[in-house]
Amino acid sequence: MTTDGRRRVIDAATRRYLAGDPIDMSTLAAELGVGRATLYRNAGNRDALLAAVLAEATERTYRKAIASARGTGAARVLDFVETVMRDVESAPPLRALTAREPMLFIRLALMPGAIEDVSAALTAQVIQVEADAGRLALPLPAATLASAIVRICDVHLYAPLLGGDHAEIDTALELVGLLLRPSPAG
Repeated sequence: MTTDGRRRVIDAATRRYLAGDPIDMSTLAAELGVGRATLYRNAGNRDALLAAVLAEATERTYRKAIASARGTGAARVLDFVETVMRDVESAPPLRALTAREPMLFIRLALMPGAIEDVSAALTAQVIQVEADAGRLALPLPAATLASAIVRICDVHLYAPLLGGDHAEIDTALELVGLLLRPSPAG
């Protein structure tokens, strides 16, 4: 697998994803002018390719939210989390994907893997910056706290895909707020 070949495949798949189109491996191979064997050699299987596309989209969303987060301490972390959740909920490409393939998305987004790794790492970064500046007392290590926050947010954000009526962003924010609240002394 070449790095350039993999990048070309991910970029082409990303363009299809952002346009709201399905990522079909045969169509993608034809678009890139390569055989299916070459495509799979460069990208892995369809799930791996879609996970890579979604992980990069996740990183872009999180970095944008980091740059725009307001406040300090727990308020900044909560603003960041809320921005991410609202941006994800309203993202047209993601809506198209989840309408087309809800179970595939759930498997990729809610299981350990590239998407969760990016989400947890960038959330931990925001938490650690606030802790290092003395604006947030951590009840757990930043990485552990970030993983818990990501899982809470995922379950509540994707509630409609799991049988709920609507995304429960406010509930997720309340729970994250509880995790970030300083524990009573004693």
